[in-house]
Amino acid sequence: MRVLILGGAGMVGRKLAERMARDGRLGDALIDGLTLYDIIPATVPDGAPFPIKIETGDLPEPGEADRLLIDRPDVIFHLAAIVSGQAEQEFELGYRINMDGTRVVLDAIRKADYCPRLIFTSSLAVFGAPLPEPIGDDYSVAPLTSYGAQKAIGELLVSDFTRKGFVDGIAVRLPTICVRPGKPNAAASGFFSGIIREPLAEREAVLPVSEDVKHWHASPRAAVGFLMHAATLDSALIGPRRAFTLPGVAVTVGEQIEALRAIAGDKVASRIRREPDPFIQGIVDGWPRAFDTRRALDLGFEAEASFEDIIRVHIEDELGGAIPD
Repeated sequence: MRVLILGGAGMVGRKLAERMARDGRLGDALIDGLTLYDIIPATVPDGAPFPIKIETGDLPEPGEADRLLIDRPDVIFHLAAIVSGQAEQEFELGYRINMDGTRVVLDAIRKADYCPRLIFTSSLAVFGAPLPEPIGDDYSVAPLTSYGAQKAIGELLVSDFTRKGFVDGIAVRLPTICVRPGKPNAAASGFFSGIIREPLAEREAVLPVSEDVKHWHASPRAAVGFLMHAATLDSALIGPRRAFTLPGVAVTVGEQIEALRAIAGDKVASRIRREPDPFIQGIVDGWPRAFDTRRALDLGFEAEASFEDIIRVHIEDELGGAIPD
């Protein structure tokens, strides 16, 4: 089996590549080769029992997607995107990367005349207020941000190209991935991770929204598990509706902070500074809060049971299992 990760230099792409290097397989199929593609060079994971190729480029450029399909990868993880806050502020760039990039990949697959499994990472931002709680998979997709619109268009493209038999596509709506390691990014949702990651690293974190903001979360470890599982699902079990929301944990910001306090103590939790930002608050006010994910659960997707579990995953995977003194 040959695998292509578009967006292989990003956090999820890196962790997905590391997991495949450890496992050496996707489901029951041995991996024969892995290509990591991004606008900057991805990091080669250690110890892979198969060859890894690093490719760089600008995905929407003419011919770029075509050259990535020369080896006819069996599984394509389409993670390449610019994040929500940047997509909202840089309108043309958001549509070029998030919409045009998805379209050219699907069109290149169509022209290559074979039918790989493609996993497209969509977003909870495809839903917009007013919203029920919880939200089912069949609820109307009506985004209130440019990023959400771009992801919704991607879902429709994946579904239509799959209907026509050009690709075996799945659009998975990831929960907000928390706690993200590394430096903060331009995502409007970045503070959800920042208020946990920074205090645990003995740094101050800024909270730009009110503590009653409620959101849907899963860890990076769970996200990788989602993608690996999606790559191996029987297409017949998925059926004609190719987009669905993945499991997660619904908590308020205040409950996040209390989970941090329960695990790491008052000193760590006190490193969060409240600094309201109307721009960020305005974006998150239109976001969904909780979901009915029975379809994904029935298909075998699994996530953490509590936000404390999510924090523990971060401590295990990023801090060596110990909280700094």
